[in-house]
Amino acid sequence: MFHQAHQFPPKRAAKRRTRRVAGVAGFTGLIAAGLLIAAPFALSAQAKVGLGTAGNFAVLAGSAVTNTGPSVISGSIGLAPGSSVGGFPPGIVLAGTTEVANGVALQAKDDLVTGYNDAAGRSSTATVSGDLAGRTLTPGVYTSGSSLGLSGLLTLDAQGDPNAVFIFQAGSSLIVGSGSEVNLIGGAQACNVYWQVSSSATVGTGAAFVGNILALVSVTMNTGATLQGSALARNGAVTLDTNTITRATCAAPSGTGGSNGSSTPGTTTTNPGTTQTSTGGKGTTGAGTGKGSTGTKPKHHAKPKSTKPKHLKPITPTPVIAVPHKPPAFTG
Repeated sequence: MFHQAHQFPPKRAAKRRTRRVAGVAGFTGLIAAGLLIAAPFALSAQAKVGLGTAGNFAVLAGSAVTNTGPSVISGSIGLAPGSSVGGFPPGIVLAGTTEVANGVALQAKDDLVTGYNDAAGRSSTATVSGDLAGRTLTPGVYTSGSSLGLSGLLTLDAQGDPNAVFIFQAGSSLIVGSGSEVNLIGGAQACNVYWQVSSSATVGTGAAFVGNILALVSVTMNTGATLQGSALARNGAVTLDTNTITRATCAAPSGTGGSNGSSTPGTTTTNPGTTQTSTGGKGTTGAGTGKGSTGTKPKHHAKPKSTKPKHLKPITPTPVIAVPHKPPAFTG
């Protein structure tokens, strides 16, 4: 009787079971929601596109490279299998060479094909279409089944990760409008931005574009357009008109030299009589002289002379021996 008197009524017990089931379901739902939120971040962690030796070129084309006006190219210019590079001068090439239909250019073209296929084969993390102006995008692979355009400002936010990679896959052309701009924030670097274009790319007059353009056919830079990156055309031409193209290089991690010291950790520069040794770390350098010393030894100061009086040895007097007095000799 006592046991039966304390049992919960059937309705009340059913309510308790319902609440337990609801609690478990709610907890499971929270876990699932967390996984869905975390998934885009996991998918967005992309490796860099492997450009090989093509990454040494600011301009690389298949059929021709033509230039009008005083373009400034910081990085090498390459062409293969074509043989026509025109417009230099008035265009100038800084910090690079011009490689035409030689072993270097052919190897770069092979590496470009590999890099193009790498970028085109990446799994998409988001679908985009039309105009990218006015958007702020985080790292990932953005895919368009047709053309991509930019008629204003596009912001790429690395969210504090300098190694963050942005890949854009255009199903046909890339058209950057006049005066358009790409802005990098959150530690984003131009060297980690890639535009894989399935036909041709055009950068409009006065535009300030960013990234490595990997076009299947051609790349055209209109008057005054700038590019922080590379213009790489697999099969067609790269056409320039008073442009500034600066090959993008990734900044070295902190603590490996940089702006506060020597440029290359571990290198040694020797001048007559003086050795300078780079110490890496925070980029400081130590100077030394003589036989490779890495610093200036402190001078040892002479110890002060003692002021205590010196103990003089006693002087022993020389004994005086008395000479006996002899009487004067007898002279009589």
